[in-house]
Amino acid sequence: MAQPTKSAVLDALKKVKSPDGNTSVVSANMIQGVHIDRGTVRFAIAVQPDQGAKLEDLRQACEQVVLEVVGVDKVTAVLTADRPTSKVTAEAPPKPQRKPAPLKAGGIGDVGDVIAVASGKGGVGKSTVAVNLALSLAIQGKSVGLLDADIYGPSIPRLLGLSGKPDSDGKVIIPHVKFGIKCMSMGSMVDEETAMIWRGPMVVSAISQMINDVKWGKLDVLVLDLPPGTGDAQLTIAQKVPLAGSVIVSTPQDIALLDARRGIAMFNKVKVPTLGIVENMSTFVCPHCGEASHIFGHGGARQTALDLGVDFLGEIPLHLSIRETSDQGTPIVVSQPDSPEAQAFLDIATAVAAKLDAGQKAAPTISFS
Repeated sequence: MAQPTKSAVLDALKKVKSPDGNTSVVSANMIQGVHIDRGTVRFAIAVQPDQGAKLEDLRQACEQVVLEVVGVDKVTAVLTADRPTSKVTAEAPPKPQRKPAPLKAGGIGDVGDVIAVASGKGGVGKSTVAVNLALSLAIQGKSVGLLDADIYGPSIPRLLGLSGKPDSDGKVIIPHVKFGIKCMSMGSMVDEETAMIWRGPMVVSAISQMINDVKWGKLDVLVLDLPPGTGDAQLTIAQKVPLAGSVIVSTPQDIALLDARRGIAMFNKVKVPTLGIVENMSTFVCPHCGEASHIFGHGGARQTALDLGVDFLGEIPLHLSIRETSDQGTPIVVSQPDSPEAQAFLDIATAVAAKLDAGQKAAPTISFS
């Protein structure tokens, strides 16, 4: 089957009226970043920031007309408030909107608790913890979903050994299922080496679609692997998604703990409870002599938890088997479930599950105005 062309996609989109009803979405310069990969078409629809929540029908209409183009079998469109929808010229480029496209407030379908795994900085093993935590919760009998919200550096597909793009019926995305958990990541939508050169509003819009337009089904827990830091994407998710709490990941050294404190401060500001702190890469035990070495220091996360009045969830050792199983796409809690390293993750999951079962929820006092 011949690959569809960009002109054919744009011709189809001319059938969809813009919000003003007088022009098409193409004539109104609303269509951005058309990307075609064999039979899969992806594009963004630029809308006014205050219209995003009202234009879901328009987004679905755009996907439907493109799905009818010869050679197209999958379509993914996202709403973005990256710029105004009025027609512009090359001489007068638009100023980017600062306000991100809105996420839907309230519950997410039949999802029970939503927890965020976060870190103040990159390189502390946050995604490894998120994956093994999600799998550990599933091992303990919960139905679990895992959303990789790290748009710029998605690593969940590699950590879980996922390949291929998720299915879609043109309206909703069907998540991958691996090791018994449902998974969604931008890394499954693009080639592994593709750089996501997006502004903040486009990132928030993409995360919004992965949360609201994925067929998660009935879940006890949805684990969000947040981007590192405390920027626009993290703050918007924390404000708009009904989080039951956050798990903060840090290594023991002072500079990582300083950033972890900032992460906790952000969640405190938006009244999302911190379920606890995990100290990753806590202790290295030499596989030859058995001597324990504290390469990054030791006990710093426990002391930080004590200082801030939050729970310390546990320590994860710096161990070769965790790195090897992660690189192989077979996380340690499923490939070596009886190992001490896997038990460390299972103990942390037990503590998190106990907090969720006890009904520790985010306070419902956030304003969305």
